[in-house]
Amino acid sequence: MNVEEMKKAVAKEALNLIEDEMVIGLGTGSTTAYFIRYLGKLIMDGELEEVYGVPTSYQARLLALEAGVPVVSLDEVDAIDIAVDGADEVDPQMNLIKGRGGALTMEKIIEYRAGMFVVLVDETKLVEWLGQKMPVPIEVIPVAWRAIAEEIEVFNATAELRMAEKKDGPVVTDNGNFILDAKFHRIDDPLDLEIELNNIPGVVENGIFADIADLVLVGTKDGVKRMER
Repeated sequence: MNVEEMKKAVAKEALNLIEDEMVIGLGTGSTTAYFIRYLGKLIMDGELEEVYGVPTSYQARLLALEAGVPVVSLDEVDAIDIAVDGADEVDPQMNLIKGRGGALTMEKIIEYRAGMFVVLVDETKLVEWLGQKMPVPIEVIPVAWRAIAEEIEVFNATAELRMAEKKDGPVVTDNGNFILDAKFHRIDDPLDLEIELNNIPGVVENGIFADIADLVLVGTKDGVKRMER
């Protein structure tokens, strides 16, 4: 299988976890987009009933509405049964780096509150340690971005303001904030670093998701493999 086929395979595998009357956290990104489309087809075909999605971004919301998935907001539900999302890196302990799509804050809010958090990735996202391939996205208050970038140097890291590709200026999140991409040499204690970064004044949230994933579905050339706690 090529990478796109791996993404489709894990998206289809995740559908086996969905039952009638579930509230589902809908992640952001290319792999989760397949899941949302497949979920919408099951709903439209009548194979699932009274299923609702809580999107983590405008992108996920628009895609869900287009696919026929009923959408509700976080404050309209008492609980989230399962959240399904992708990741930019997954280490052997199932710690994650997320946020390349810029929706890390709402992703973390929803996925920490879900009864089960399922991660969909292809095998290229597996790493020996976090930070091996990807920087850590950090959502920051715009006026504080430069001061925060300097503060991050204390961690022996460098941070760059993420710039938009199809507009002038920086990327602006759904929450109206900026994103710094912080490159660390190696992250040996993801949970500790996640907490320390969030303690910097002006940081809204960061893209380290430590000790949160319950199940990782990995698309490989030989099929879908599972990583579980």
